[in-house]
Amino acid sequence: MKKLPRVLVVEDEPAISELIAVNLRHNGFAPIVVFDAQAAQREVDAVLPDVVLLDWMLPGGSGVQLARAWRADERTRTLPIIMLTARSEESDKVQGLDAGADDYVTKPFSAQELLARIRAVLRRRAPEAVSDTVTVGSLTLDAAAHRVSFDGRELKLGPTEFRLLHYLMKHPERVHTRATLLDRIWGDHVFIEERTVDVHIKRLREALGAAGVAIETVRGAGYRFSAQALRPATATD
Repeated sequence: MKKLPRVLVVEDEPAISELIAVNLRHNGFAPIVVFDAQAAQREVDAVLPDVVLLDWMLPGGSGVQLARAWRADERTRTLPIIMLTARSEESDKVQGLDAGADDYVTKPFSAQELLARIRAVLRRRAPEAVSDTVTVGSLTLDAAAHRVSFDGRELKLGPTEFRLLHYLMKHPERVHTRATLLDRIWGDHVFIEERTVDVHIKRLREALGAAGVAIETVRGAGYRFSAQALRPATATD
């Protein structure tokens, strides 16, 4: 029997959480519903879900705090997180994405939109068909082992940042528009905004540390991976 994807629903409004759970069950998911931050942490500690729907405002701590804590923990670093919130300002979306959320859904939302976003996150999480290794200077990405290293030191990247780096390293010295990166990294996830690319580029640069200089911003155009920028780090003379 096929295992149903487990979706942890962290939502303190019973009417909303029940509506979400019903729609998830009817569409081939196994929802687990909790109402506060402590219960969410207990569920994650017990069994990692396939994806978390995380409300921003929760009793006992905010969803943003939970997202940051999970991203800082090795066990939950790649846990897919979709923020659910009534906050619709761009600054709020950026804060949620900066905290580690993979996506951001503003209330009120339709069940079909939410399901589409969940499926998109799960597609991005699924193992890729590629198993190649890409090396530029001292920066190496091993797609099969899902590892990135720079100057022999392993770097910790989230799943979206990993896919983004893999695509950029495979297509160096080209300018990629935000729309192109959305299409290549997020696929047909039409709900994602272009601003999301900027947030993930920022997170990728931070994760790369000294190697982050290779991710260049081309003003008014997009982003480029520059092998030239890594040359000083690999020079021996």
